[in-house]
Amino acid sequence: MLTKEKVQDFLKEIEVDDLVNNLQIMGNDVYIDMTAHSPAMHEKKKLEAAMKQAFASEFGEEVHLKLKIVSPEPSEIQQSQIKGKQIPGIQNIIAIASGKGGVGKSTVSANMAVTLAKMGFKVGLLDADIYGPSVPTMFDTEGEKPISVEVNGKSMMKPVENYGVKMLSIGYFSGANQAVVWRGPMASKALNQMIRDAAWGELDFLLIDLPPGTGDIHLSIIQEVPVTGAVIVSTPQHVALADVRKGIAMFQMESINIPVLGLIENMAYFTPEELPDNKYYIFGNQGAQYLAEDLGIPVLGEIPLIQSIREAGDVGRPAALQDGSKIADIYTETARKMVESLVERNKNLPPTEAVKISTMAGCSPKAK
Repeated sequence: MLTKEKVQDFLKEIEVDDLVNNLQIMGNDVYIDMTAHSPAMHEKKKLEAAMKQAFASEFGEEVHLKLKIVSPEPSEIQQSQIKGKQIPGIQNIIAIASGKGGVGKSTVSANMAVTLAKMGFKVGLLDADIYGPSVPTMFDTEGEKPISVEVNGKSMMKPVENYGVKMLSIGYFSGANQAVVWRGPMASKALNQMIRDAAWGELDFLLIDLPPGTGDIHLSIIQEVPVTGAVIVSTPQHVALADVRKGIAMFQMESINIPVLGLIENMAYFTPEELPDNKYYIFGNQGAQYLAEDLGIPVLGEIPLIQSIREAGDVGRPAALQDGSKIADIYTETARKMVESLVERNKNLPPTEAVKISTMAGCSPKAK
């Protein structure tokens, strides 16, 4: 006769008794509630198959096992953990993302990179926009190729460097007129190689210019590296902001849980060269501010729509390099606010394996 004691002894024998929350015997029916080792679906299925096979082998086919397997509750620390393996020498990894295309995210990434370099930080820029790589054009490095160097007996890529920024992009490996026609896994593998097989050296910041939207590339980056925080770029109009909500929601998902450092409003207003003090809000006014207040994240900066930004990007010399110009000052203030938000994030949230910054270049946590 099947007894509860027999089943309990068998569960100890197969070393799963610590996973069992409830055990009931009703005739030849055995009801067991269990907690899986991992929340992953394949782990639960493996446990279910193993339990059914073990019970059939021990008690025969006449005993019917009724299993209920639940996922383990994540601890507070686990919920705050950021995925990915540390990259030696890189202290902070910042993902620059947007909910939709055409908001000038790559232009903002390029200008933020050179601004941080001007502030005295060691900066790298990874162009993860596989299908529309623009970093080679914006940094006047088209046609250049990363060279191979040996680091600790391993052959690695040396990033291309200009304006004090180390860069890697798929654009350095494909021709200027060559389309990159890849499926998601191929693109993800190429990105992982550019991250892991590159001799980045010591960096305070690695900025990752992500493609628009939410998809394979974003998930691959998040799984591969410990992203310290995300910066979201948007334009002021309602349609763009609706997509930005989705982009922010991706980073704030429980399974991803990457802190959003703030929102940069690009093309916030138009200022003609002959009237530098005039502001024309052609795409709407304060849309990003309202969204940021609603979501509880800071606005890091409002970048105007100025002809010189476009011209500078087209000739491969980011506008933030123009010392003493209005746009350089705006980018400097935006970068400063980003670093201040990062300081606050590192102070108030559990650290990843790579979050400390050696120097803040005059930045301090925001006043309460």
